[in-house]
Amino acid sequence: MGNSFFRKVLPGLLAVIAGSTDAIGFLGLGGLFTAHITGNLVVLSAYAFEREHAPLAVILSVPVFMLVLFATRVLTTALESFHMPSLQPLLVLQSLLLAGFLALRVAAGAHVELETAAAVLAGMFGVAAMAVQNALVQISLEGVAATAVMTTNVTRFTLDLAEALVGRDASYRQKARSSVHRLWPQIAGFVVGCGIGALSEAAFGAWSAAVPVTLAVLAAALSFNSRAGADSPEAGASARSMAAR
Repeated sequence: MGNSFFRKVLPGLLAVIAGSTDAIGFLGLGGLFTAHITGNLVVLSAYAFEREHAPLAVILSVPVFMLVLFATRVLTTALESFHMPSLQPLLVLQSLLLAGFLALRVAAGAHVELETAAAVLAGMFGVAAMAVQNALVQISLEGVAATAVMTTNVTRFTLDLAEALVGRDASYRQKARSSVHRLWPQIAGFVVGCGIGALSEAAFGAWSAAVPVTLAVLAAALSFNSRAGADSPEAGASARSMAAR
C-alpha cells in the first residue's frame, strides 16, 4: 500500500474511530463525550446550574484530556530529537489506550455503575485515546482537518460548498472545491462511526468498544505497512527514477 494512499484514507478512518468511540462512551458511560470534550463542559454547566452532583468521569474528562495532550506533545518532541517519525508511535499509543477502554468497559460489567473505578477509568482511557488522536492530527498530519471534532469542519464545508456553487470568483470557487473534497471524508466518517458505535452498543453492550480498537489497530498496521513500502528498495529506485526524469 502506497504512503500517499494511506495518507488519503487515514483521516476518514480516524473520523470513524472517533465517532464510534464518542457514541459508545455517550451511550454506555452515562453521557460522557470522549471525543467532543467541549460537550462535557456543557454537561458540567448544566449540573452546576441545577446544583446536582456531576458524574466523576465528566468532571475528570477535561483535565485528563489536557494532560494527555501535553504528554503527547512531550513524547513527540522526544521522538523528533531522535529524528523519528511520530505518526506510527501515536497510532500505536491510541490503539493501546482504546484496548484499555475496551478492557475496563468489559470489567465494569453489563450494567455499568457510573461511579465505580472501572467505569470512570474506562471513560478516561477513551478520553485519553481521543486526546492522542487530536494531537496526532495537529502534529503528524500537517494540513489535515480535525477528525474528532466536527463543528468547525461542518461550518467550513457548508460555506465552501456555497462558494463552490454560487461564488463569482473562479479562483475562490476552485479553492472552495478543494476544501469540500478535503473535508467530506472526515464528516462522513464521523457520522458513519457514530452509527456503527450506537448499533454496536445496542447489540453488544460493553464489547462494542472492540469496534474502535479494531479500527485503530488497522490504522496502526497500515501506517507501518505504508512506511515499509516507502522505505523499500523498489520504492527508492522508483523515486530516483522519477527524479531523473
